Amino acid sequence: MKKLTILAAVAVAMLAGPALAKDYKSIKIATEGAYKPWNFKDSSGKLVGFELDLIVDLCKRMAIKCEVVEQAWDGIIPSLMAGKYDAIIAGMSITDKRKKKIMFSRSYVSTPGYMVVKKSSPSAKLMTSLKAVNLNEVSADEKATIAELVKEFKGKTIGVQTATTHENFLKEYLGKDAEVKSYDTQENLDLDLQAGRVDAALASMAYWDPLLKSDKGKDLMSVGPALSGGPFGHGVGAGIRKEDAALADMFSKAIAASVADGTVSKLAVQWFGFDNATR
Repeated sequence: MKKLTILAAVAVAMLAGPALAKDYKSIKIATEGAYKPWNFKDSSGKLVGFELDLIVDLCKRMAIKCEVVEQAWDGIIPSLMAGKYDAIIAGMSITDKRKKKIMFSRSYVSTPGYMVVKKSSPSAKLMTSLKAVNLNEVSADEKATIAELVKEFKGKTIGVQTATTHENFLKEYLGKDAEVKSYDTQENLDLDLQAGRVDAALASMAYWDPLLKSDKGKDLMSVGPALSGGPFGHGVGAGIRKEDAALADMFSKAIAASVADGTVSKLAVQWFGFDNATR
């Protein structure tokens, strides 16, 4: 009887044909809302920023109705996996570690990390051998430059936002020599940096550049090399559950089109002050 039941079920499945692909007519997209100018709230409490404008463009290209929801950074991946929303667009770097849990679209921008200190800090005089270091394949000169960075910040406190590629870098390369202090939001880190409660801070240049050009950042400056590769990942993309590969593909195609016609570059210049679109 069991055998007959199984055969009958198989026959029904064959008559029904292949399972229908998920129809993405409407989705929810999570962003942090606390990482200016990527995503943040204006004076009225409305979510705005580079990625909010990008979401509008991508959803139009995909012909999908999108609802944007705010989600604290430290729970953003677990909540995606729990099904609270369908995608993450929140300045999230594509890393091998994160790809063990979720999948990503192709990247839309790629920005190096920089250290920032107060202009009155002794570290403001730091001059490294190289202006840029790529940690994918580290040369002898790049190792020497990292050593200069470690020497400068030995015994000092460096602030960083928690669960980021920047935190990964600090813990791996400077964690034995400097104190790494992690923050729930970049805004809270900025307050401590301005107040001198940390000696330096590490974040994306796409975050620092607008800040350093503003009155709020007039007493700050970037030091050391531009840091990329290795723990910094492979650019910034949309995070999606692994079972939603079709949605990731839709995002990738929309991003490719947005990069190709110059939309991502235009938005990047508008919000960051420079073009960091991934080509």
